[in-house]
Amino acid sequence: MTTVAVAGKGGVGKTVIAALLIKALSEKGVVLAIDADPSTNLNLALGLPLTETVGRVREDLTEDITKGSLPTGVSKQELLDMKIREALVESARIDLLAMGRPEGPGCYCAANHMLRLSIDQLAKSYDYTVIDCEAGMEHISRRTTRDIDILLIISDPTIRGVTAAARMKELMKELRTRTGKIYLAVNRVKDGLPKEIGEAINKSGLNLIAIIPEDPNIAPLEVKGAPLVELPPDSPLQSGVREIVTKLGL
Repeated sequence: MTTVAVAGKGGVGKTVIAALLIKALSEKGVVLAIDADPSTNLNLALGLPLTETVGRVREDLTEDITKGSLPTGVSKQELLDMKIREALVESARIDLLAMGRPEGPGCYCAANHMLRLSIDQLAKSYDYTVIDCEAGMEHISRRTTRDIDILLIISDPTIRGVTAAARMKELMKELRTRTGKIYLAVNRVKDGLPKEIGEAINKSGLNLIAIIPEDPNIAPLEVKGAPLVELPPDSPLQSGVREIVTKLGL
C-alpha cells in the first residue's frame, strides 16, 4: 500500500491534480481517496456523491459519549471504525472519505488518536491512498494519518507558490510523521518555466518532478460543474499527471 499526499497553497490546482492522480492510480489498483480540505470538493472533481463526513461522525460520537448513550457490548474504537466505514463513498475502483470542516478555531475535526487508528486500519485494504490536503497542510500537521510515502507539493509559477512549497517541505522535517520522498510540480505554466522561478526552486532544494502547462480545457468543465476527471486524455493536466505517475514508479 502506497500513501500519497497532495499539498500546496490555495488556488494552485491541487484538487484537480489529486483527482487525476486518483483516477490514474485506480487503473492500476483500488484507491482510498481522502479529502482533507475543509472546502470538501474532491467528490465533485471525481464525480462522486457525498452525504457524510468524518467530522460529523466524530461529533456525533462525542455527543453520544457525553450523553452516555453508546450501545453496550462494543468499544468506542469499534464503533468509530464502523461509523467511518459507513461514511465511505464507494465506487468500483475508488472509495472516498471526506474529513469535513473544523469543529472550531484551532481544532481540526479529525485530530485525535482513535480516528487516526481507524483510518490507518481502513487504508490497509487499499492499494493506494491519496490525500488531498488542505492549504497549509493542517491535516498532516495534526497527524491524522501516521505515515506518508510520497508528498507531492503543487505550486503555481510564482515566488509565493515556491516559497510556500519550501515551507511545507521544512514543516515535514519538524513533524513526527514519517515521510518518504518529497516532490514539487509546478502547474499553470505559460510559455515555459520563468528563469526566476527555476532559480527559486533550485535555491529551495525542492525536487522538481513536473512542469504542467496551463490547461484551457478545465474552464468549460468548471462552468458546467462537470467532474474534472473528464478532461480530455491529451490535455496538459492529464499528460502532466501521467508523467508524475511514471516518474514516481507508481
